[in-house]
Amino acid sequence: MPHTQESGARPTERVLWQNLRIVPPGWQSGPVAPCDLAVEGSRISWLGAAGQAPADFQAAQRHDLGGALVTPGLVDCHTHLIHGGQRADEFALRLAGASYEEIARRGGGIVSSVRATRAADEDTLFEQALVRLDALRAEGVTAIEIKSGYGLDLDTERKMLRVARRLGEARPVTVRTTFLGAHALPPEYAGRADDYVDLVCDVMLPILHEEGLVDAVDVFCEGIGFSLAQSERVLQAATQRGLAVKMHAEQLSLLGGAALAARYGALSADHLEWLDEAGAQAMRRAGMVAVLLPGAYYFLRDTRQPPVDLLRRLGVPMALATDCNPGTSPATSLLLMMNMACTLFRLTVAEALDGVTRHAADALGCADVSGRLAVGHPADFAVWDVDSPAELAYWMGLPRCRMSVRQGRIAFQSAR
Repeated sequence: MPHTQESGARPTERVLWQNLRIVPPGWQSGPVAPCDLAVEGSRISWLGAAGQAPADFQAAQRHDLGGALVTPGLVDCHTHLIHGGQRADEFALRLAGASYEEIARRGGGIVSSVRATRAADEDTLFEQALVRLDALRAEGVTAIEIKSGYGLDLDTERKMLRVARRLGEARPVTVRTTFLGAHALPPEYAGRADDYVDLVCDVMLPILHEEGLVDAVDVFCEGIGFSLAQSERVLQAATQRGLAVKMHAEQLSLLGGAALAARYGALSADHLEWLDEAGAQAMRRAGMVAVLLPGAYYFLRDTRQPPVDLLRRLGVPMALATDCNPGTSPATSLLLMMNMACTLFRLTVAEALDGVTRHAADALGCADVSGRLAVGHPADFAVWDVDSPAELAYWMGLPRCRMSVRQGRIAFQSAR
């Protein structure tokens, strides 16, 4: 069963948010008309022209936003937020010309993150991840996915997922956990990938699911990760337990991972630089989301872009995420990812905004997060000190989020 972060009933509150400008779906240019929004409890109960709220909201608590721009709360649908240590020295080595293989021989790469994560206690991981989470929340993020995958043994994978649950309890943000035990081969299983997949599918996943720590399951299907056959075993083990699945696919080569994920009804396939038309067609038929990760593309100085024109032509929805991780995308700004997606991948502003709201919410697969502002939907939204929606993808590093609201309650307020 899905994990519930909030327990117990709370009194139904009525709040009227006045004088706001909600960015309409597909906005391209021009002014955004003012409106009012009524919230009852945790959901939107009315949305319409300014000054026309229902009579039963006349006595409700009111917030006048003074014409501020409002979007759905942002959703970061692909992160590795929890990890020990950092790999800045490796970044410097790569800039100096060292190859990935040379760095790995020195004990670097993902093995160094696994070593640091295994060595860190739960409280340390929590405090470090909380800093990264708060940076995202300060930019309007109200929901986030957090993967495990830097433990690669039962105890550390459990520790990471427990920290993810704690983050959702410590901050007013929706956290969805993803078990990524099949992220890489741990050193102790060198040359025994099938045995490690046995451990992931037959030991780790059943225990962690039974403990209520897993909302979804991911696998890194790649030449340096896991083969199609091994990846399919992970998807089978997850779907047999009724868990949602997703996949790191076609990042470094074309293996057919996206098409495999489609056969299992995956929520998303992520990265996708090498995606071909057959894989994109399979994703379209399965109703999957393509999650693009411009931070990793930029940080790795990649030259092969995901096939945005193909995805557009087929109508495959495109989400954006930070891919926050210590090795290939140490990013904690979803707004910067919007800018990168527009400049590097040539997304429009409307596509980028949809990519961090409604399409990202669909990739999250959580009924309590819709990424949309409409009657009956969760009252998750962000308030921005900007004149035009284009500014959300335009500014780089300038704080613009005034406030965020999650499930009807103020979740973040800028010190400004």
